[in-house]
Amino acid sequence: MNHKQIITACTILMASLSAGQAHATTNTAPPSKIDWSVDKTWDLPAKPLDIVYSLDGKRVFILTDQQTVLVYDNLGELTGSIPVDKGVSAIDIAPRGEKLFLINQSTKAFSDLTIDFIADINTEGSPFRGLAKATVTIVLFTDFECPYCGKVSPLLEQALEKNPDTVKVILKNMPLGMHQFADPAARAALAAGAQGKYWEFHDALFALPSLNIALNDKAIEDIAVKLGLKMDQFKGDMASPKIRQKVDQDVMDAQKAGVTGTPAIFVNGHPLRERTIEAIQQKIDAALGKPVKK
Repeated sequence: MNHKQIITACTILMASLSAGQAHATTNTAPPSKIDWSVDKTWDLPAKPLDIVYSLDGKRVFILTDQQTVLVYDNLGELTGSIPVDKGVSAIDIAPRGEKLFLINQSTKAFSDLTIDFIADINTEGSPFRGLAKATVTIVLFTDFECPYCGKVSPLLEQALEKNPDTVKVILKNMPLGMHQFADPAARAALAAGAQGKYWEFHDALFALPSLNIALNDKAIEDIAVKLGLKMDQFKGDMASPKIRQKVDQDVMDAQKAGVTGTPAIFVNGHPLRERTIEAIQQKIDAALGKPVKK
């Protein structure tokens, strides 16, 4: 095709498209292929300026004209509010809503806010170390097959040693599906607890990697024998509906607290982001109303 033929072809094509567009504007629109419905409508206390959802869909952040970001759960219940400076016109969040980003057009400023969602964690009947009436409660969601969980336990013991009169450590189970023996290990530790040997069993489970012993059914039984447990009672308790329900309740409590992996640590309901003794002590001091070192 030569240059003149290309020009002619393009002219014909453009004319065809123009005719098609003219034809389309004179016809009625085709039937919509989109089906939609209103799932929910919330009445807001102020005019909304911007809105963002957390990636997991659990939280909604709404910037209003009253210099406030309202935080709702996915059912439309207001869970809290965050004051912002005058001039903030746009917001965004980190994937889980743990950070809030603000754009202030008036001052030409960007702000990065860290958010703690304080969890109300059910700890009734859970094993603990420390004083029962301690002021500060550290809750650990753990998995006995998780290599990182074993490294956290010594940190919490250290925190307990440094704060013997004010801190208690509570353990709750969150056996992950990817770990074959995490669930039986959790049930085994609770079964040992029925014979007064929970923490001994707990420590022995986390000591297995240092002994180059794999966590499996045999390792669990060997620990029970070594601790002198009554084996018939131990096996019966392991398989009992009561202990099965306890582990399941721990998992539900983890989900309610927004836990997605292990280890997960909360100090008086505040999530711990850094797994260091310094970070733990800062949370403890803050809970006790002491000055927090930066």
